[in-house]
Amino acid sequence: MQRAGKRNRHGKIDDAMEAIVYKLFRDTAEDIHVQVLRYVLAGTAAYIVDYAVLIFYVEFLKIHYLPAAAAAFLFGAAISYVLSIFWVFGGRRLKSVFLEASLFFSLVIVGLSLNHFCMWFFTGHLGNHYLLSKALSTVIVSAVNFSSRKYILFR
Repeated sequence: MQRAGKRNRHGKIDDAMEAIVYKLFRDTAEDIHVQVLRYVLAGTAAYIVDYAVLIFYVEFLKIHYLPAAAAAFLFGAAISYVLSIFWVFGGRRLKSVFLEASLFFSLVIVGLSLNHFCMWFFTGHLGNHYLLSKALSTVIVSAVNFSSRKYILFR
């Protein structure tokens, strides 16, 4: 394995790849494209937690899919908040952490309401399996969440 700074026969390509990886994963996220990529990755982590909790509540604890979806959504939102602060967005708009957290969780309530409606509509009204409904809901809620977090909370 090559150490950073050493050149091999692909030195320029390796340096370019290292710069890209650094910009995407470690550098500050000022660029909207980097933020979107990071948001997708953070959202994927939050979705995995959300989805796993939903399955656990419905399949193992036998909780109805609507309250289970609400609880699972909140677990995913907590993961998303932490990743949004420390990794996805390059800066904060607000100086008060309390105000930021309050606004974030107010937006979570909007997302939770939209998620709840989608789950009810796709499962309760259209008759889809609750896991398919969750996948459809996630796409819709993620788009709304990114926009609101980007333009209200973070830079």
